[in-house]
Parts: sequence; structure tokens; C-alpha cells
Amino acid sequence: MKRERLDFLADNPRYTKRFAYYVGKRCRASTIRDIAEELGLAWHTVKELEMQYMREQLRRAGTPGPKVIGIDEVSIRKRHTYRIVVSDLVRMRPIWFGGEDRSEASMDSFFEWLGPRKTAGIRLAVMDMWRAFRNSTERHAPQAHVLFDKFHVLRHLGTALDTVRKSEYARLSGKDRRFIKGQKYTLLAHRENLTLEGRKSLKLLLAANKRLNTAYLLKESFGQLWSYQREAWARRFFENWRASLKWQRLKPFEKFAEMIERHWDGIAAYCEPENKVALGFVEGLNNKIRVIQRRAYGLRDEEYLRLKVLTTMLPPL
Repeated sequence: MKRERLDFLADNPRYTKRFAYYVGKRCRASTIRDIAEELGLAWHTVKELEMQYMREQLRRAGTPGPKVIGIDEVSIRKRHTYRIVVSDLVRMRPIWFGGEDRSEASMDSFFEWLGPRKTAGIRLAVMDMWRAFRNSTERHAPQAHVLFDKFHVLRHLGTALDTVRKSEYARLSGKDRRFIKGQKYTLLAHRENLTLEGRKSLKLLLAANKRLNTAYLLKESFGQLWSYQREAWARRFFENWRASLKWQRLKPFEKFAEMIERHWDGIAAYCEPENKVALGFVEGLNNKIRVIQRRAYGLRDEEYLRLKVLTTMLPPL
């Protein structure tokens, strides 16, 4: 007996593709549980139909030939379990999710998937300062410029500021501590993102502690580095910023400046006009992935997570 394949049926022959795509489209904004309860379907059925929808999205999108890529890692569970996410920063969408960790071998897997011809078309790779990512990229795509992501660099500066805050809290005692306690977010956040109460607390804190005031002003001014159109101007700004650390007794900031010096080429690359790419996309994608993980709490299907990440920026069918 021959079983006939009907193109309008979904992978689950109880449902049509049209219904599967309807379910998948609804799941873009709702949880599997919510859609299952609304449509009177089993949880696993909704998940299966959504995965078929997402695979069709990827099939229609095709495999891109990226010119500018963004590389980052994402934690998928506790105990430092990471996967690598690579995005096409021109098309503004993730294109690869995989690897076993954030090692050089895992990064190699991306270039093997992309293939030599499309890898040769990459002209710029945006990443954090993780050595494994840089080594793999320089080996597989030596023609590509490496650009270190601004937000990862500034995160290191935020860590330096928080280290100063902790040392000041440990140095002081009694009532002097009350200005510092619980003010981590106030110091690290951009001033425009603070509430009125937060701005008042910040003003009080900076007036009460000279060293924290100096560290905060240095942190706020450093972002200017990415506004220059020529490397020589950016270098002059950095040298002046570094010189202002003298006599300030801010060891964490001195270590940060040494790190910038070691990675200068990958930071100064942003001064080139053709390298002025949207550096906020990778950070925004990370936030989207965290939302996906919260909504899928308890779901350990990594293939489902991979599909959700890769289709999060694709248009609906």
C-alpha cells in the first residue's frame, strides 16, 4: 500500500500547514502553554507546530553571505554552559547558534558551516575581547578587520568603577558609608536613565566622596572615544584620558587603561568610516534571548531555543 504525501499537510498529518503556520505565528508573542490552552491542543503539539513554522522561516530566509558579523556568547544554563551566536549586522538578524562552549573549536564550527566562499566575503567582525573568537576569525577570515564591541569594553569600565565603589565602602566606616551602600546601579547607569530620586542620590554620593566623583566622571567621559572620525584624534583623547589617572589612586582604572592599550587596534578600527556599524544590535539581541529563555523557563530542548533565536528577527510568514 502506497502512502501519498499531501503538500498542504503539516509534519503532523492531523493538521494543515496553514494551521501550523497560524500556531507558529501566535507563538511569536505568546508562550506555548497559553496557545495550547486557547486552542485546546496538547503542549507538545503546539511546540511541534511552532518548530515547523520556524524551520520554514529559516528555509525561506536562506543562508546569507554576511559582510559584517557580530559574535557573542550566550549562557543557556548554569555552570558556565555557553553557546555562540553570530549575527549578520547588515541584515540585522542572527544567522548561527551553536558550538559546545565559547572555545576556538566551537567558533571554527561557524566558519565550517558558512563555507570558504562566503567566509571570504566577510570584511568586518565585531566581537568582545575573548581571545578564542579573535584567533578563529583571524585564521578563517584573515581579510576581515576585527572590531571590539563598544558595550563589552564599557562593561569592563563599569566593573572598574564598581571595584572603586567597593574599596571606598571598605575604607570608610560608620555614617560615611551610608552614601555608598546600595548605590551600585546609580553609579553604573547612565544619568538620563535614572529616576529623579536616583539623580538626587547620585548627586549626594558624588559630593560626599571625591574619589568616586573622579571615577564617575572618568567613566562618563570615556564613551567619547567612539565619536572620532580619525584614529589619531581617538588616540590623543585616550592618552589625555589616561594621563588624567595620574595621582588619582584608581588602580582598577589603570588596569582598564592597560587593557585598552593591549587591544587598541580592535577599538580604533571603529574610526574608519566603513566600520561605523550598529554596535547596539548584539547587545539588543542578547536582551531578546534572555526574554526567550525566561518565557521558555524549564524547557531544555536546545534545538527549540536555537530556532527561537535564529527566527526572532525574521518577518512572520
